[in-house]
Amino acid sequence: MNDNGIQPPGESGLYNRIAVLRAERGISRQALADLLGVNYQTIGFLERGDYGPSLKLAFQIAEYFDLPVEAIFSTRPLKPLSQQVYASSKTQEMGKP
Repeated sequence: MNDNGIQPPGESGLYNRIAVLRAERGISRQALADLLGVNYQTIGFLERGDYGPSLKLAFQIAEYFDLPVEAIFSTRPLKPLSQQVYASSKTQEMGKP
């Protein structure tokens, strides 16, 4: 894991925030897997970047966390959500688009 708590991409080439989001919500891999209808090991593979999710699974994960898919998965390193939210709210306060 890097300094931002984001797992670097593995074989899938995707960065993701699944582990961070799970930790924030206090949900285990097993519980998330049960909710999504997948094996708990799939969640581990996703978090490590060893497996790229199907489009359907990516949308299910996004729906569960109530975030857009691009807030969870990316081909580029992800900034911490707090930094992204804070930066966008600061921009709005200053009246910038």
